[in-house]
Amino acid sequence: MFRVLANLLRRPAIRMGLARDRRRTLRDPRFVSFMSQSNRKTLDTNFHDTVMRGRRLLRQGLVVLAAAGFAWVAIESAKALSVF
Repeated sequence: MFRVLANLLRRPAIRMGLARDRRRTLRDPRFVSFMSQSNRKTLDTNFHDTVMRGRRLLRQGLVVLAAAGFAWVAIESAKALSVF
């Protein structure tokens, strides 16, 4: 369980400059110019950004839900201990 939470909350190496951002290859100007010159149909990069934003919101929602669950357990435990 701890490893799952650590993977969700880890800071990606991309922000630290240690790895290439594989999600943003469509924003490379060389790739965009290649795609525009090769007469292919245009790619919808907005959809990809929307999916990534949705995943980020889902992840943040799960973190908030887990924090709320932890707080609820702590409050209920305190109430149960106060009875004894």
